[in-house]
Amino acid sequence: MRRITAHAVVALAAWAMWSAPASADDCKDPAKALGVSRIVEIDTTNGPMFGTATKREKEENFLADDEVVLTFDDGPVPRVTGPILDILDEFCTKATFFPVGRMAFSYPATLKDVVARGHTVGGHTWSHPNNLTRLSTEKAIDQIERGFAALALAASTNIAPFFRFPGLNDSDELLDYLQRRNIASFTVDVISNDSYIGNPRAIAERTLRLTSARKGGSILLFHDLKRPTARALPAILAGLKARGFKVVHLVPKTSLTPLATLDAELQPVLAKARPGALKPIHGPPAEARTREGGRPAVTTLAPEPRARGGETQTSAADPHTP
Repeated sequence: MRRITAHAVVALAAWAMWSAPASADDCKDPAKALGVSRIVEIDTTNGPMFGTATKREKEENFLADDEVVLTFDDGPVPRVTGPILDILDEFCTKATFFPVGRMAFSYPATLKDVVARGHTVGGHTWSHPNNLTRLSTEKAIDQIERGFAALALAASTNIAPFFRFPGLNDSDELLDYLQRRNIASFTVDVISNDSYIGNPRAIAERTLRLTSARKGGSILLFHDLKRPTARALPAILAGLKARGFKVVHLVPKTSLTPLATLDAELQPVLAKARPGALKPIHGPPAEARTREGGRPAVTTLAPEPRARGGETQTSAADPHTP
């Protein structure tokens, strides 16, 4: 059984806050705050898939035209993740983070900070192989499960059964596995391309342009690896607010239980990990609000299971392609 630590108590309190956010008046600067307009609680029992950047069968878009979901991949990296968390606090809003397991082992305190500030944490594999479909099924599944186990250990609490494929390279076979494990998969709708764009202004302009041009709400993709992303974020959030967009916060109905065998195997690895030993793979909690200053509505999604075809093919879009 996972030992409940002080960090875990903080994390559980943050989870409780998801369904009871404060009013706009509790934000340091209510006029600036973007906030959270709606909470979407996802029942991952049947392994649903969300987002449009895929050739697979997916769920219908649950977002309205003026709604966005903020997501960050590949961290944590203190010098980038930390400022991003501060900016999200400043705008009184929430995001979903998909950290890499080995990065979490290198910077567990930063991952704990993500959880303590009330953001959602899902899995993104152990070491970020850019295309899981090029691995054997056994190795690909180990990457997925090892990543989840590492994040739960580093955060000192269980995390969301949410998963994002590295490079958005999915397959029916692996999606079928996630469905059996009751894990939801999240691809994206708008790619900021911050992995390749080094100019913060260009990152912000691209993100706002693509988001504004879409019909239907958007899951936005960023990476908490590079400083230009953090520098671009204030302009992105201010631009979203100015254009009338609202943030939706994703939360799970239940948490993920990591495989016990991996949990036991990884505990001594985390105990020996040194801060900063693993380099990035490449290059009080925030308050949510509604425009009315009350509690955001909570929507629960519980999609039916899908029959997967079993074929393997690459996704319709890849965030690591310029």
